[in-house]
This record gives sequence, C-alpha cells and structure tokens, in this order.
Amino acid sequence: MHHLNLSSDPQDDPATALPYVFAPGTTLPNAGAEYAIDAWQRNVLFADVMRERGNQYQAHLHERTPNVLDFAAELILDGRTLPRPVSYGLVRIISPDDLQPDRNATEAHDAGRLRPFIVFDPRAGHGPGIGGFKRDSEIGAALRAGHPCYFVGFLPDPVPGQTVEDVMHAEATFLEKVIELHPDSPGKPAVVGNCQAGWQVLMTAAMRPELFGPIIVAGAPVSYWAGWRGKNPMRYSGGLLGGSWLTALTGDLGDGRFDGAWLVQNFENLNPANTLWQKYNNLYANIDTEAPRYLGFEKYWGGHVFLNAAEMQYIVDNLFVGNRLARGDIVMSDGVRLDLRNIRSPIVVFCSYGDNITPPPQALGWITDLYRDDADLFGHDQTIVYATHDNIGHLGIFVSSSTGRKEHREFVSNIDLIDLLPSGLYEAHMGARTEATPRADLVEGDHVLSIAPRSIDDVRAIVQPDPESDRRFATAAYVSNFNLGLYRSFVQPWLRLCVTPWSADLASKFHPLRIPYESWSDRHPLASSVAQAAQSVRESRKAAPADNPFWQMQSVVSDSIEASLNCYRDIRDAAVEQLFEAIYGAPWLQALAGLPPQRDDGRSAVSEDSGEVDDRHAAIAAEHERLRHSMTTGGLIEASARALLFVRRTHREADERGFNLARAMLGTLSDRGILSFKQVVREQATLLRLDADAAIDALPGMLSGAPPAEVRNAARDIEKLSTTLPLDEQERADLARVLTIFESAAKAKSAPRANARQQVK
Repeated sequence: MHHLNLSSDPQDDPATALPYVFAPGTTLPNAGAEYAIDAWQRNVLFADVMRERGNQYQAHLHERTPNVLDFAAELILDGRTLPRPVSYGLVRIISPDDLQPDRNATEAHDAGRLRPFIVFDPRAGHGPGIGGFKRDSEIGAALRAGHPCYFVGFLPDPVPGQTVEDVMHAEATFLEKVIELHPDSPGKPAVVGNCQAGWQVLMTAAMRPELFGPIIVAGAPVSYWAGWRGKNPMRYSGGLLGGSWLTALTGDLGDGRFDGAWLVQNFENLNPANTLWQKYNNLYANIDTEAPRYLGFEKYWGGHVFLNAAEMQYIVDNLFVGNRLARGDIVMSDGVRLDLRNIRSPIVVFCSYGDNITPPPQALGWITDLYRDDADLFGHDQTIVYATHDNIGHLGIFVSSSTGRKEHREFVSNIDLIDLLPSGLYEAHMGARTEATPRADLVEGDHVLSIAPRSIDDVRAIVQPDPESDRRFATAAYVSNFNLGLYRSFVQPWLRLCVTPWSADLASKFHPLRIPYESWSDRHPLASSVAQAAQSVRESRKAAPADNPFWQMQSVVSDSIEASLNCYRDIRDAAVEQLFEAIYGAPWLQALAGLPPQRDDGRSAVSEDSGEVDDRHAAIAAEHERLRHSMTTGGLIEASARALLFVRRTHREADERGFNLARAMLGTLSDRGILSFKQVVREQATLLRLDADAAIDALPGMLSGAPPAEVRNAARDIEKLSTTLPLDEQERADLARVLTIFESAAKAKSAPRANARQQVK
C-alpha cells in the first residue's frame, strides 16, 4: 500500500502521484464516495451509542442499589441499620457456574482452610462495583482461588449526618460479621481497598488492628504531598484554588451534599486529550466493535454519587490538603490517634508508574514519612510488601483484565505466604511460568510470585522526598485553613440561607458531566428517528477499507488533535507547578505560616508525643529482652524454622514454590495451623536479627527432645526447601552448618538407645 505524500507536489515525483495511493481499479471519486458513506454511517451509529448511553444512565439511576458488579450477591449487613447508620452495605458474592475454582482450591475451601476476602470499593465520585467489574478482577481472582468473597459497596446518597468516622466504624462491624461467619478460618479476613477505599481501610486498621488479615491497597493515595517534580500536577490543585474553602462552598451549594461528579471531573481534567477526543474518536473509529466495551465502562464512569459535605470537608482538610494521615496527625473524636504503625497485618501496596492519579510516591511515601530506617520498621514489627507496574493507568489497576489475571490473582493465591512473612520491607515480582521453570508443579496460575527484601532507602529512591516541597505544601495547608475560616465567618451563613433542596438538585442536574447523559436518551424527541436510522445502517453497513486515503487522512488529523491537546496539557501542568512553587515557596508566606525549622534528613516530621516515643522504645526493648530469654525455647518445629531462616537470611527471598513445600513440611512436623506457624516464623526471624550466632548455637538444646528419625526428616526438608532457589557460597556453608547440627543431634539421641539395647542383650 502506498501512502499519500503531503509534503511535496505529486507531479514532482511520479512514484507518489495520487493514482498510486489507491488499490487497483480505485479512483479518487470512488474513494471519496466510499469514505463519505462510511463517515455518514459511523455518525449515525455513534449517535445511537450515545443514545444507549443515556438510556443506560437513566436506568442505572433508578436501580435500588446501583452497581456494576459482574457477580450475583446477597445482602449480609445493611449499614443503614447500624447504631451509627451509613450508606454502605456488606454483601456475599455468589460464585457463578462459569467461574469455578481449581480442584486444590475447592478441596481447601471445603475443608475450611481458606480465609475470606473482603473487597472495599472507592467512594470517589462514581458508583461501586469496580472491584468486580469483570470476571478477571479482584473478586474474580478470589473466587478462582476458592476463597469466600465479600464486597462492601455504597448507595448513591449518603445517610444524612454520616461522617468518615461513622464509615470506619461500619467497616469494623463488617469485618466482625465476616469473622463471625467463618469461625474456622485459618486467619483473619484479607482486605482489598481500592483507590480512596485504600486509605479508608488503613485508617480502620489503625483503629482496630485486631480485625484484619493481610491488607492489599491498590492505587491508593496515602501521602498526598509526594510526587515527582515535572509530573503529578493534581497535588497542586488545592493550593492554587486557595485551599478547601471551595469544597465548603460546593457542599453548601449542594445543600449539605457534595456532588461526586466534581471528583470525576478532576480526573477528567488531567488528560484533556482523552477526555475531549481520544475516547470518543476510539469509539467512532471502531464503531462496529467498540460499543459494548464503551457502554460497559460508561455505566460505571457515569454513575456519579454524593457525599455529605462534612465527609468531603474532612477528607480534603485531613488528606488532600493536610496530608495528616501519612504524618500521624489525625486524632479521632474519641481521642484515638490514627497511626499506621499500629497496623499489625502485612500491608501490600500495588501501584503503577503509569498512574497519574496515585503515582508511586503518593502510594509509598507514607513509608518514608513514618520510618527513619529499617531498624525503625523492625522495631514496630510491621510487614510491608510493594509491587509496581511499569505503565498501566489508574483505572487499569482495578479494571484491566491483565492485572486481574496476573497481579491480583498472584496476591490472592499467595495470601498465606504474604501473611507468613517476618517483619520487614519487601518487593513482589511476578515472572511468567514456562516449561523451563523449576518445580512448575508447585506454581498456581501462569506466573511465579517471588518476594525479595528491600530497605527504606530503596523506597526513598522511588519516592524522592523533597523537604523544600513539603514546606511549600505545609504553607498551602496554612493558607487553606485561613481561607476556610474567612469563608465560614463571612460567606457560609448567608449562603446557607439562600440554598434550597430544589436549587441543589437543579445544580447537580446541570453539572457539566451530567448534561451529556441527561440530554440525549430516548426521552429526546429525535431519539426514535436516530434509532431507526441506526438499524437501517447496520443492515446495509459499508465500511471503507483501511487503505482508503481519506480514512488515512482522518487518522492523521486525529493524531494532530491529540498531540495539540497533549501539548496544551504539558504547558498547563508546567505553569501550574511553577505558579504553586512561586506562591508557596515565598519566604515571607512560609514565615507567616509559622513553619518549624527545616529538617535536613529528607524526612517529613511526624507528630509524636515524647511520652509516646519513650513508651514505644521501652516496649521494644522489653520485647527484645523477652526474646533473648526465649532463645533456647521451643522444639523441632521452632528449630527447623530458625535453621531455614538462617540459611536464607542474606537474601531472604520468598518464593511461592518454597512456601508450598513448606506447607508440606508443616504438616509432617506438627498439626499446628497457619496462624501458629506464622507466630513461630516471625519470632524466629526476630531472634536471628537480634543474635544469629546465639540463635544457631541454641539449636542442639532445642532438638534434644525430638526423636532421631524426625530430626533427620526435618533436615531433609530443610535441605529441600533451601535449594528451591539457587544458593550462593555463604548460604551453602550455612546450610551445611545447620545440617551438621541436626545430624549430630540425631546421632546423640540414637547413641543412648543403642547402648541401652546392647545392655539388654
């Protein structure tokens, strides 16, 4: 196929003359006629899809519990019936016939050996269901692995007076209910929090840590001031708007309700090329195949919901502008401080470099905010696992089938491995399973999960903390509080007198994002004519061929429009960043804000009472002293876990193949459950960190009470587990050392028995 050359006169080069851009027998008039017919038909079909979108929007609004779940569900607990009622609900997901777990998962499920999963959806302006939007999703992954699965969604309208704290208490009640329904579960429920639900789940876990199993937060912003210079412009919005007074104004205009469509609009504004052109052009260009996918997503994206004005004000003041969660500054109404370091469950953070809503610095920055170094993390006995994606966008983290089949399925399938990890910081990788993968029979799914230890410095290299940037954001928070005080004193009382429920409802209907849905549906007088024309077009559809020169020119024009909008976006974002830095970097304004002296360690200051710090240090020291006294405590299973951890202490990489082998070893050594084994592993890992040589020297005494045959069997299991992954020279030496100890213990135990038999003879 020849391409039209627009940079020179065709007559200057016969090879690029117009007749050569057409297929044989095609002329310019014929190509023009083909394109004109195709373009007219596409326009009719495009208008009809928009009509269907409007109908879908209207039907969705009138549903009793609007959602986009691809799974049937039954209501377990209605949040409106709680002592502090909220518009949330807990439902049990019913596994469909076409999505059955594999045989091993079914057996484990029937035996009650699988913990329940609870997926929390984000209340960020659009409706619930994104965690179960498709079969390949977080809910789908849990069902495929055989886990009982629950979902927490919400209604479009909040209960009057409900607060963020009320929602947190409701989430705790939902977990209590699931725990009650699964008394034989091997562990506390695993919880998945998407986007805005991620920080809400973490707040609840900081308040009630005893209720949670492993926590997976996907695309969840926690450190709102963090970001890379030249990128992530959304974090500057609050400062350039003068702070959260505009949030209060919007809530007052809504008569006490905040329209979530404004949150969705903020997302849309980030990428004007996609918002104004790409998504519509993609539908138009692929009108014969794209309509079902487009309508499916629009059902979710157009299902805007409301929040109470007080809820949204709390979120903006404490999180978006104040960044108080990552700094440990949020104190609840009952005086409880929400400190993420109180969470005892493993936390899995999944984020992407292609996410412009929650980039890795905002997803991981709380780690460098709260922990000075690795010793600080170990001292709080916390386990954090992070995984990054190279390029997927924010919504792709939840709705992409590829992440549902890969990352989410691996997290779910290996949730017990994650729960077993000793305290520390880790990074998860998913490699493809191939025919060359050793012990592929121990791998579930198409990927192999490996978890490698990392340091606080590794996360700091990703986050790139900037003390100067933090000072600017702290200044913006001060200005926000000042402006909010002015608004509440001089504007809010008068505005509330003027707003009525009727005016608030009218304002929501005329929101820029709602107008396209409201204005074009079957209620429009021309809709029936368009529907009939679209049916006629489908019956006589004539698409222009891909080599049609006018179709190619359309693609060139489309690319030019996209490039122009991207150029506008880049210029706008650069100007926003420079303006923010110029305003809030001004020394006089920072002085007016009363900022403390700048820290020079690249770490944000975390508000802590000196008494709390002293108490925590005393508790850590007491725990270490207790562990030192228990260095020789335990039997064969403790000794085996200690020996295995000693061999892998340098790299400490965990692999699902080794974990599945460890399950078998656990079954041969003891009838203890996974929870008991988790406690053993964490305690033995801590002992090795305190004094590795003393811990290994104590092994003979721990093995003295075990039968020789069991000691030798345990040694074989340790050797098998240790060699699941390649060993370096030091690890081989360490393995030989512990195997010698086990063999010596077995021989020492066998010698008295042999002597006794000789004496009997």
